[in-house]
Amino acid sequence: MLPRTREAIGLIAAASLAGCAPSQLHRFQQALRARDSATAALSDWCRVQGIAASPEIRAIVDRAAVEAPDAETRALLGIGADEPVGFRHVRLACGGTVLSEAKNWYVPARLTPEMNRALETGDVPFGKVVAPLGFRRERLSEHAGGWPGCPADTVLSHRGLLRLTDGRAISLVIECYTKANFAKKG
Repeated sequence: MLPRTREAIGLIAAASLAGCAPSQLHRFQQALRARDSATAALSDWCRVQGIAASPEIRAIVDRAAVEAPDAETRALLGIGADEPVGFRHVRLACGGTVLSEAKNWYVPARLTPEMNRALETGDVPFGKVVAPLGFRRERLSEHAGGWPGCPADTVLSHRGLLRLTDGRAISLVIECYTKANFAKKG
């Protein structure tokens, strides 16, 4: 049983929206917290929940989306006003099921040319592309439900920094996890 904290009350409300038990949403939240890569966590979750025959996560990239970083984003990334910043707006899917929507601002100068090319032209999730860098996630905030800009069916939102082993940030990400994560196995 979950304790009756503000977080637990929010999870209960989000679970109601998702059509799942609060304990299932809590397990999902724990699965996300256990991994530095949301891609890896979603792949694990997809496999365990049987959401698709293959737990491979792919990014459906909105190449037309452009969102310039604000001063706070630049400060969190530890870069100046003139440093180039990449941006990706993606939906992460397992099979044909979209599990999350994410906005990602990243520092191209801290990635390899091959990684930048893959992010600019491919549909591989950011976490998978940059995995060889051995990044760590710094969780900035979590929220039961969606933040402004999240899809209406968002049940859990995260904001985090991905950092290199030397502490430099490579990415600021906002993730909106949908109720599709709790679809009944078919």
